[in-house]
Amino acid sequence: MAPSAVYENEDVSVPVVSATKSGRALEDISDAIDEVNVLKDQGKTTKTAKAKDEASPAYNEESRFDQEKDKTQFRQYDDACDRVKNFYREQHEKQTVAYNLKARARYHSASRRREGMTIWEAIEKLNTLIDESDPDTELSQIQHLLQSAEAIRRDGKPRWMQLTGLIHDLGKLLYFYDAEGQWDVVGDTFPVGCAFDRERIIYPDTFDANPDATHPVYGTEFGIYSEGCGLDNIMLSWGHDEYLYHVVKEQSLLPDESLAMIRYHSFYPWHKEGAYRKLMCPKDHAMLEAVKAFNPYDLYSKSDDVPSVDELKPYYMELIDEFFPQKVIMW
Repeated sequence: MAPSAVYENEDVSVPVVSATKSGRALEDISDAIDEVNVLKDQGKTTKTAKAKDEASPAYNEESRFDQEKDKTQFRQYDDACDRVKNFYREQHEKQTVAYNLKARARYHSASRRREGMTIWEAIEKLNTLIDESDPDTELSQIQHLLQSAEAIRRDGKPRWMQLTGLIHDLGKLLYFYDAEGQWDVVGDTFPVGCAFDRERIIYPDTFDANPDATHPVYGTEFGIYSEGCGLDNIMLSWGHDEYLYHVVKEQSLLPDESLAMIRYHSFYPWHKEGAYRKLMCPKDHAMLEAVKAFNPYDLYSKSDDVPSVDELKPYYMELIDEFFPQKVIMW
């Protein structure tokens, strides 16, 4: 990458968990963002799934669980709620190179307290933090995560992909550790350090207030990067995807495809709209295929039947132990 961005190591304070942060408010905006991405996806042609004789379809074989779902019966994209646009206005203004360098320095800081939990304990913690504030909520976070995992399992996808479905949103725990707001936890992600793709990022006009938009380097096509440098070398906007990606990359046996599903599942400008392809290296084409294979299970599994946590927990505990053999993960 050239030229590079430099972080001036000012005081990297670690935010204290705030009692005023509402997990329900975070999940409400996250659900609204998902709805917008469903609306964006409407009208796209869905190929008819071909029946396979194999007992275990490849991870990138087209999803089957959603073939009967009518993806066109959603209200028009332009009618999406104002709070989503207001969310992106704040996100697009504040996700700068300077902030992203600071967030990563904070994550890696020796003074940062990292809570030790098993994966299932982390799921239960997210469940409590988000759903405790709303006792009348229809589904718990555990049930939402199991819906995604079970849809993948029903389609016969590999065990590592089933586990990826179960854990892919655990990065939302960031909201209660280091986050400064909702804007650095959820929402579509995009590279910082190069020009924002105003043709293919949602609500592009909201980048006008971002100082990097007119920066002499960050505002250019490749910015601090180079053509073909590979997405491993790109700094994506900090949020629950990036946070969990770093946690899992450091402490699991999950394959690269799983890491890509976790890191890029909110990178809609890339995997849905075709942006930033000039930054890709050969490896990224396989990773793109993996993310595209995962996306239906992320977007369309929430309307499925409510799974039984008690019945499914033993199966998923076995999967967790297989790919997280050290048991306790430092978050």
